[in-house]
Amino acid sequence: MFRLNLPTYEIKIAQQGNKQVIFDFLRRKYVALTPEEWVRQHFVHYLVEHKGYPAGLMGNEIELSVGEKRLRCDTVLYNKVAAPQMIIEYKAPQIKLQQKTFNQISAYNLLLKVDYLIVSNGMQHICCKMDYANQKYYFLEDIPDYQNL
Repeated sequence: MFRLNLPTYEIKIAQQGNKQVIFDFLRRKYVALTPEEWVRQHFVHYLVEHKGYPAGLMGNEIELSVGEKRLRCDTVLYNKVAAPQMIIEYKAPQIKLQQKTFNQISAYNLLLKVDYLIVSNGMQHICCKMDYANQKYYFLEDIPDYQNL
């Protein structure tokens, strides 16, 4: 797979039939190893192991519904009262982070109204803090530690 701009961790990869799978410790199961999943697993481990995010407050592949339409957030961080606090969207390393990536995560946020949005392709990570009172958002220089959210 790709070398990322994220710390390494003890990766668990296996073969299931003719495809490779990677262990997702949040879902507690092996999932298909795609470039996007490679980024997700590295990023989630980074948040937990280096930024102090509690794994028990995070979920991968969170389904949302808008009428008949089904959406799926890559990762959601919840606060201690189980309200969504952060949405994280991943792209494969070769995918450039563009406006359409923010349009996608913004659509999810219309439903969840979180405090933070993050997009990452494993090489570049962009974090925004929402300011609903002033109808603005602010780009942060770094991803905040959990204790600073």
